[in-house]
Amino acid sequence: MSVGIVMLVHTALDRAEQAARHWASFGCPVVIHVDASVDRETHSAFVKSLSDTPDILFSKRHMCEWGTWGIVAASQSASELMLTQFPEVRHVYLSSGSCLPLRPVEELIEYLGNRPRTDFIESATTADVPWTVGGLDKERFTMRFPFSWKRHRYLFDRYVALQRRIHFRRKIPNGITPHMGSQWWCLTRQTLSAILQDPDRETYDKYFSKVWIPDESYFQTLTRLYSTQIESRSLTLSKFDFQGKPHIFYDDHLQLLRRSDCFVARKIWPRADRLYQAFLTDAAGALKKTEPNPGKIDRIFAKAVDRRTRGRAGLYMQSRFPNDGWDNGVTSGQYSVFQGFSDLFEDFEPWLEKTTGARVHGHLFDPDRVQYSGQQSEINGALSDSALTRDYNPKAFLTSLIWNTRGERQCFQFGPNDSQEICWDIAKDPNAQISVISGAWAVPLFKSNRNFADIRTEAALLQKIESEHLDILRSYFAKARIRIWTMAEFIEAPMEPLQSIIDEIGHKTLHRLAEVPKMSDLSGFGKFLQNLKNQGMHPHLMGDFPVMLDEPSANQKPRKPYLVQ
Repeated sequence: MSVGIVMLVHTALDRAEQAARHWASFGCPVVIHVDASVDRETHSAFVKSLSDTPDILFSKRHMCEWGTWGIVAASQSASELMLTQFPEVRHVYLSSGSCLPLRPVEELIEYLGNRPRTDFIESATTADVPWTVGGLDKERFTMRFPFSWKRHRYLFDRYVALQRRIHFRRKIPNGITPHMGSQWWCLTRQTLSAILQDPDRETYDKYFSKVWIPDESYFQTLTRLYSTQIESRSLTLSKFDFQGKPHIFYDDHLQLLRRSDCFVARKIWPRADRLYQAFLTDAAGALKKTEPNPGKIDRIFAKAVDRRTRGRAGLYMQSRFPNDGWDNGVTSGQYSVFQGFSDLFEDFEPWLEKTTGARVHGHLFDPDRVQYSGQQSEINGALSDSALTRDYNPKAFLTSLIWNTRGERQCFQFGPNDSQEICWDIAKDPNAQISVISGAWAVPLFKSNRNFADIRTEAALLQKIESEHLDILRSYFAKARIRIWTMAEFIEAPMEPLQSIIDEIGHKTLHRLAEVPKMSDLSGFGKFLQNLKNQGMHPHLMGDFPVMLDEPSANQKPRKPYLVQ
């Protein structure tokens, strides 16, 4: 015998029994530590079920809670029993009840037999490991952590804050430099016995018992004192997500595990029958004799982490939805927003749809209903025209609309009469193309047959709303492609801005515009604005709009039309 297995078990005891029998059947003695949290009756039944195998022993039990000293104490007790009862063991391999051998045990024995003096343990200083999670790297060695992070989180956080406030620092025992790494190691008898029999062990144990997550630093640090040859890596495939939680392997990970070439993997789902069947009973399906190389599948895990944390552009999922700023782009595709165009031009929407081939909607955020193109009551993805449903979450409505219609350019109208809750989301969206003719909302008021006092009141309200919207569009945080013209600027030469908008959307042909929508008759509009001023309301968003624009002198030549072919 040359390899002994120390197994830490706390759940899924049936799978732990299966793995222990597998190790023992190939001549590897096994010492099992069962978490003290497991009730006595269950523990007794587990011990009895393995009593027929003499090479499987059980060590003294400790309470093993995540991040506490109990896990190290359990490893110490089981290792001491292993070294005492099985003197022929040359390497001790630490595993858990959820670990699964991926390669024939004979290969592991041969691999370690060819490296009799090598310790396999991930061991790096805090300055060299970028994967610590929780904001505690060096501090875990200079503070005290008497409270459980999981059971007494409030006390844990308050005690850490107190130590930071008073600048408390523990003294690190002389002669050691704290190292960190995976808790799943494989150490030689010489190194492990030297750690367990060290004259200063009581000092080290007392110090590390108040270190945070000591199972990732105790053996990793002390191995550096005694090992003659360290390979700073683990022979166990153990992957963690961005939150520091271990990835769980399921049946559909079978081929992935085969490609890793590792000897052991954790954490295996207890009901992954296919994995246990393949690796514990199928010798023909075992991995080839090759150097363990978990790096071959790191790219897959990196993609998984990226997909979980960033996701696909414009698609929201459970793992990211509650976190503001975790989106990978507000929407999944480009779209255009037009403000004031449908007020200034007649039949603007049919013209734009014909010219660009895009789907052009009316006011999607109209207070009464969603104005889909063609007056549809529903659109892709069963999005209804209910304003109530839309206003429950306007951002989700917009992102769903763009996602459900991806591959087709969406355009819609917007204005101060619409629901304004979506303004910031659109302004911060790089996919948005926003074109604004400021003050154009006054044209429908100009044409309405209403009392002028009511018109003045509504004009003041609409101007205030649009002014706030323009402030958002001019904000430092705005990431959309934004163009803003005053109404006076736009009507002086409308062809150029229209051409630039069409070009950006993606015109079906490369020709210049041959036709444009008909502009509303603005005769008398200048006097209308002057009347608003006379009534105490100052309409400044329209720009410098002349009062006599619509009254040329008799000798003045008629103005050239803006349509040029």
